[in-house]
Amino acid sequence: MKELFPLLSIETTSELCSVAVLFDENKYADLNYRDKHIHSESLVLFIQNLLNSAKLTLRDIKAIAVSSGPGSFTGIRIGYSAAKGIAFGLDIPVIPVPTFSAFALEISDFYKDDLDFAIAVKANTTEYYFGEFSKSAGGLKEITSPQLINKSDLSIYAGKKLIFSDADEKDTVKNYLPKAYFVGKWAFEYGRSNIKYDFDFIEPNYIKKFIPKVKDES
Repeated sequence: MKELFPLLSIETTSELCSVAVLFDENKYADLNYRDKHIHSESLVLFIQNLLNSAKLTLRDIKAIAVSSGPGSFTGIRIGYSAAKGIAFGLDIPVIPVPTFSAFALEISDFYKDDLDFAIAVKANTTEYYFGEFSKSAGGLKEITSPQLINKSDLSIYAGKKLIFSDADEKDTVKNYLPKAYFVGKWAFEYGRSNIKYDFDFIEPNYIKKFIPKVKDES
């Protein structure tokens, strides 16, 4: 998939605003900044700063990989808006990347042995997005697709397998956040069938129904 490089990847589904440029299968540059509520004002600036440091311009980019969820509704929309806008202007493809699959690839990259694990990402105060994976010599396998579970159900899995989470919960490996480099890595390793030129058909994977907040004018 050399035609995809340099590949710009975007991860905005969590508190981490993360962007990366992959030059090939081994060489990359990235920028990661963790803070709440900075994505809308900082994402485009981060992309430009990263490109400048990598001595590239947007015109050099051949494709864009973007994390598709589940995760923060607002973060997903910001990432999608940026990816589609840049891709439309450059007439290049977008590759939607399942957030949990890229996250699992990141985890498996750090744990070299066989591993059964789960990912739990906070959806709200009482619910989590939850998915299970297995890593072996045969590769990385999704056991259960991301789904919504109650916070209390995390205890069912505790003790049976490692649970990687973005939240400070008992019996979880805390403060793990998906990064843009692994979004890009998933795109070139597994994303050939996800390449999209018709952006009208690119939909995020919210899982939980998005209900816009209505401002109380009373």
